[in-house]
Amino acid sequence: MWKLWLKICGAHRSDDQTEAAGVSEFFIPRMTRSFFLRAGIVAVAAAVVFGFILRPCFIDGGSMLPNWPEKGFTFCFKWRYLFAPPQRGDVVVVRYSSRVFFLKRVVGLPGDTVAFFRGRLIVNGKVVKEPYVKYISNWNLPPRQVSPGHFYVVGDNRSQHISAHKFGQVRASRIIGAPVF
Repeated sequence: MWKLWLKICGAHRSDDQTEAAGVSEFFIPRMTRSFFLRAGIVAVAAAVVFGFILRPCFIDGGSMLPNWPEKGFTFCFKWRYLFAPPQRGDVVVVRYSSRVFFLKRVVGLPGDTVAFFRGRLIVNGKVVKEPYVKYISNWNLPPRQVSPGHFYVVGDNRSQHISAHKFGQVRASRIIGAPVF
């Protein structure tokens, strides 16, 4: 198998080992059978990786400022929660619709009671320290219990009025993974 791979990889080499020939063959390769084989292997590998493991995501919104940029790019690692559910404090990618995804932080687990009082997060009657929240808020939200099979998610940027945010309970099936970077 290794010899076959070396043969495939070495098929693009020119008999003329000048640097100019190497550069031109890199940008304009000969259309040989091994070229198409390599291109096919790369295409299948890319389809598997970007179809089943990593999903490219564009960040377009300031709900996670200052920890995540308002305009940016990341990959969603789809296998992150394959064997274990999200934990409190995890940043997750939530499917909102077929092409829209939100980046949010898990603050409540199934069965927890979540509330906000004067901007402080209260889970199960205890104030939670949130070092990732940089902007002070004045949110007030009465206690609500997280349903089984759901998680309570909210963004890190709490400087805006509570009505301007999309947050709350989401089904576990809508959490598709975690951002890579």
